[in-house]
Amino acid sequence: MFASDDAENLFEEPNLEQDSPSEEERQNAPRLSARWYAVQVASGCENRVKINLEQRIQTMDVTDRIVQIEIPQTPVLKPQKGNKPKEIAEKVFPGYVLIRMIMDDEAWQVVKNTPNVINFVGAEQKRRYGRGRGHVKPLPLSRAEVERIFKRTQEQKSVVKIDMATGDKIMVLSGPFKDFEGEVIEVSPERSKLKALLSIFGRDTPVELEFNQVQKQS
Repeated sequence: MFASDDAENLFEEPNLEQDSPSEEERQNAPRLSARWYAVQVASGCENRVKINLEQRIQTMDVTDRIVQIEIPQTPVLKPQKGNKPKEIAEKVFPGYVLIRMIMDDEAWQVVKNTPNVINFVGAEQKRRYGRGRGHVKPLPLSRAEVERIFKRTQEQKSVVKIDMATGDKIMVLSGPFKDFEGEVIEVSPERSKLKALLSIFGRDTPVELEFNQVQKQS
């Protein structure tokens, strides 16, 4: 997740009224002018890309231009069969890494040539001649986009995630309706519950169940 102090400093503006900047301000200048970019990476390789890129930044001496790498995550509760939901950290944007950097040719090359990096998110520039895909011009994320990401990753309350939707067929695993089969008619993630139609005495009856009481039928 993003660190809270980074979130506070994300939109700091340089003090234009001060004629001679202090040493600390000169050192922080790159962070103030850096922008956030989204980079598409190979599926499941987000952490690997982050580690490799952090090493490459040091080796290639571009710490003044690539200043932060993040994989936004948020807490979710994943139902466990017969047990209480387990809290896990889920990636907000699977297949993407966010990089705060000052874009120039060298910094671009360092990121683009990192193993498992596919490309920056941006606008595709068409080739002048011939066929084939053109060059992708990296476009920074807007302030509104970054604020939305920070807000989502800083949520303290875990959200229950379940792979069920209205119309799905389920089997009840525990409770008074164990072994009953039914159809989901309502899902309430905030309450960790759902409603399903179960055939009781030959009639379709709506029953409220806990997420960990049911299993989705394939």
